Amino acid sequence: MILALLVLIPVNVSGGTLLNLRKEVVFSDIDKLSISNVSPGSNRFFIHLLMAYVFTFWACFMLYKEYSNVAFMRLHFLASQKRCADQFTVIVRNIPHVSSHSTSETVDEFFRRNHPDHYLGQQAVYNANRYAKLVKQKERLQNWLDYYQLKFERHPEKRPVGRTGCLGFCGREVDQIDYYRARISQLDKKIASERQRVLNDPKAVMPVAFVTFDSRWGAAVCAQTQQSKNPTQWLTDWAPEPQDVYWQNLAIPFFSLSIRKFLISAAVFALVFFYMIPIAFVQSLANLEGIEKVAPFLRPVIEGKVVKSFLQGFLPGLALKIFLYILPTVLLIMSKVEGYISLSSLERRAASKYYYFMLVNVFLGSIIAGTAFEQLYAFFHQPPTQIPRTIGVAIPMKATFFMTYIMVDGWAGIANEILRVKPLVIYHLKNMFIVKTERDREKAMDPGSIGLAQNLPSLQLYFLLGLVYAVITPILLPFIIVFFALAFVVYRHQIINVYNQEYESAAAFWPQVHSRIIASLLISHVTLFGLMSTMKAAYSTPLLVFLPLLTLWFHKYCKSRFEPAFRKYPLEEAMEKDSMERTSEPSLNLKSYLANAYLHPIFHMFEQEEEQQEEKVEVRVDKAQVQAQQQQQQREEVDEEEAHVSTSSQATHYQYHHHEQQQTTTTTTTTHYQYHQHEHLSQYDVRPTDADSPPSPPHFVYHYGIEP
Repeated sequence: MILALLVLIPVNVSGGTLLNLRKEVVFSDIDKLSISNVSPGSNRFFIHLLMAYVFTFWACFMLYKEYSNVAFMRLHFLASQKRCADQFTVIVRNIPHVSSHSTSETVDEFFRRNHPDHYLGQQAVYNANRYAKLVKQKERLQNWLDYYQLKFERHPEKRPVGRTGCLGFCGREVDQIDYYRARISQLDKKIASERQRVLNDPKAVMPVAFVTFDSRWGAAVCAQTQQSKNPTQWLTDWAPEPQDVYWQNLAIPFFSLSIRKFLISAAVFALVFFYMIPIAFVQSLANLEGIEKVAPFLRPVIEGKVVKSFLQGFLPGLALKIFLYILPTVLLIMSKVEGYISLSSLERRAASKYYYFMLVNVFLGSIIAGTAFEQLYAFFHQPPTQIPRTIGVAIPMKATFFMTYIMVDGWAGIANEILRVKPLVIYHLKNMFIVKTERDREKAMDPGSIGLAQNLPSLQLYFLLGLVYAVITPILLPFIIVFFALAFVVYRHQIINVYNQEYESAAAFWPQVHSRIIASLLISHVTLFGLMSTMKAAYSTPLLVFLPLLTLWFHKYCKSRFEPAFRKYPLEEAMEKDSMERTSEPSLNLKSYLANAYLHPIFHMFEQEEEQQEEKVEVRVDKAQVQAQQQQQQREEVDEEEAHVSTSSQATHYQYHHHEQQQTTTTTTTTHYQYHQHEHLSQYDVRPTDADSPPSPPHFVYHYGIEP
């Protein structure tokens, strides 16, 4: 910015070309500071050429330093990271079907044969999507039941009633508490039936498995090598963190992934193309003088001072922001349809789509459509041979629009980020119309994650604008500097103090960020090359050919030098960390540590519900016994000796009654567990190691034969 302001702006201002073209081209005072003000064929273009080389080398130098720093921090973080399940786990996809063998048996046999020294166990993946939907449906019904119970507790004189039809306006009138209890009871039966089907149906087991090893070294060797002669089978990769797994997509058949990606790519292309229509309309509002020359009858409306200032200065950026508001959500849904299995990969793919969209529509669309609307009069009243020259002069003038865009989208966006106006409004709307219980209020107040799928492409767009206009219109750079200074302070605060961290990717996003900035450099070279070719700079323009070549060579060098640190885990590092862990914790039981790390969260929820129900049963039994004892004591009025005898008999009755109920409950629970244990032992031939300990629930048994 300092070099551009001190060197390029004086060169551009002293050109004076736009004053000679004021009858042909629409321009503003800011455009006098751009390269368009330099006369065609001038030797001053050598200065712009020199500054283009300086800016490119500076950008590459900073990128190299940053790539090196991020790669070092990533390796240091992985080396100092505490023991995690994903360090020992590999996800295996496209497992071949073997007749007379279950998927678990096939996986177990394959890895015992090919990884005999380090293979620890495997965890099959079940298609529990329908089961998960039923559980979510029960949560919604339970939420309504809690709401009406609280309502009845506040006003016990009146039972809550309502209608069962659409939004409570039609249908038969029912008691809401009884109605939702009955629906939950019916749903519990469906959930239990679906759970048994998932655990017992061989078709519910997907050709995917989480395979664990007894060392990081063994997991690294498996994840980073080819397992089979057929390269389409036994595909291995590092398993995401347990909280990073997107469980719904694990049930997608592997052969359909390529079809899904092709269809989504076509849909993204169509989305980018059709969004050009509203973008073109927005750009027509940004340059009203060109419209006035073509349509003079609109002049009385447009020339109003307030209307003109609003339409030209504020509305274009605001309208574009509204168009882009819903787009990240749509692109994230598209990435889910593609079939990625982790939240981090979903956000990375959504970020890539959003960047392509902003590149085509916000940048290229604004330049092409805006230039066309801006210079309509010149296009209609000059020979066709002069159109390229007019476009070359007009492209730098779009810097005015991008300045307003940076202020509306960038500066105001940062202010909105620190104030969090949108989440505040959404919370109050939810509190008015959706929140029924404290659980709803906690969900409504959840700040969520930072949203890298939306924020990263926006930051990369500002890099693109700065690199493209650094030589063409340097006055844009101070606006971008202010934006990045504010963004650094605000986002640092929000990440530390506000947002929740859904997963830990260890800087896995950085290679894509680096590639986008390299692409921005290449776009800046091509733009400058095309612009100078329209200005008859025949001597200086050919020297720009070397810039893209040098940039591509630099990108290739950085990719080979640093990117392996983001794609692979060094075996040396894995062995060193394994050795340190064996020395510090020689009695560590990794089997027990990894047993349920990648268990579907729905099964965890089911176990928690069972424990809660058992606690409720015990509390109800105790209360019933105490009430019976009190009633019996009140009925019997005898002297002290008889009261003592009566109390003893009551205590004896209480102990017998309590023992009888406990024995019944224990017998039922034991029978329930033994039934499932027998069921799974017959299927997988897994036996508990300790005969004295009670059998484990089925979702623990089918993976490891260990103590719970």
